[in-house]
Amino acid sequence: MLRIREIVSVLEQVAPLCLQESYDNSGLIVGDPEKLVGKALLCIDSTEAVIDEAIAKGCSLIIAHHPIVFDGLKQFTGSNYVQRVVMKAIRNEIAIYACHTNLDNVLRGGVNQKIAQKLGVLPTGVLRPMPGIIEKLVVYVPIEQSEAVKNALFLAGAGHIGNYDECAFSGLGDGSFRPNEEAHPYTGIAGRRELIQEVRLEVLVPVWLKSQVFSALKQAHPFEEIAHDWLRLQNTHSEFGSGIFGTLSQPLDSEDFLRFIKDSLELKVLKFTPIASKKINTVAICGGAGSFLISDALRAGADAFLTSDIKYHAFFDAEQSMLLCDVGHYESEKYTIELFSTILSEKLPNFATIFSETNTNPIDYLI
Repeated sequence: MLRIREIVSVLEQVAPLCLQESYDNSGLIVGDPEKLVGKALLCIDSTEAVIDEAIAKGCSLIIAHHPIVFDGLKQFTGSNYVQRVVMKAIRNEIAIYACHTNLDNVLRGGVNQKIAQKLGVLPTGVLRPMPGIIEKLVVYVPIEQSEAVKNALFLAGAGHIGNYDECAFSGLGDGSFRPNEEAHPYTGIAGRRELIQEVRLEVLVPVWLKSQVFSALKQAHPFEEIAHDWLRLQNTHSEFGSGIFGTLSQPLDSEDFLRFIKDSLELKVLKFTPIASKKINTVAICGGAGSFLISDALRAGADAFLTSDIKYHAFFDAEQSMLLCDVGHYESEKYTIELFSTILSEKLPNFATIFSETNTNPIDYLI
């Protein structure tokens, strides 16, 4: 058995909570992170039927894609399904964890890459990269310890830029300080100003690694008081953001591509814009509601864009130059259950995960 915090930390290594959108509520919604659990039920939505399924199968943890709670609950009277789910989960000591837009906003191992795998699309980039998730650490280190400190920061995850790691900038300079009577300086005498040669070291750090990088810095740095700065950057990260785009293993005619989508994603119905007379090679993908990315898909040169929840007038935004496909919200995200299983089994091979058999799609179709 494992503690809930140990299980969810594996998911958050792939999809840190800081990557979720402002409207989202990913994370542990119900339950004690220190509770020991033996198996988890994996689902898209934690509905009342899913809670009943978890009870029947002896699962004390539910891992869902969509949060059951988006807004604050002010009453617990059972007047709607959200309240009833939370009340039943608490009553039966079942924890609920949601991994939603933070998993959507990951290129490698995220929801959109899973869809791409089903379609044989090789992802090459993010449609709308996220700004503000990178900080620069600037720290001053005695020249003798500069390599040791740099290596410690690299081991903690600092210094990654795209396909490169161990990236840093160093510059030499003179540092001065005067310790008082209560100080325990690395070098020097109390009451006397000291001048030593130092290295100004700069590395980039994603915000979710900030605490562990700083811990590594404190362990490796010889000074009692570490002169450093954290600078929030507007640079985007090439592997985190909304939607992805990539190329098919081989181009397809538009009609063949539509049939391929319908078969590959096991769709009952597929909505799309009028077919342009061209082959489909570059494909943009956004699981869930992604019409806000239509202009980004066009800028990326996509021949087709797969997403869902497209409103009537948004179909015109494809400008008759891109095949815009609405595959359905649930249909675009149903493989997230497989994704949860893959992430957890790689790091926790002895932890049991069960795929929910409850169909939580709130939409049906008359064929």
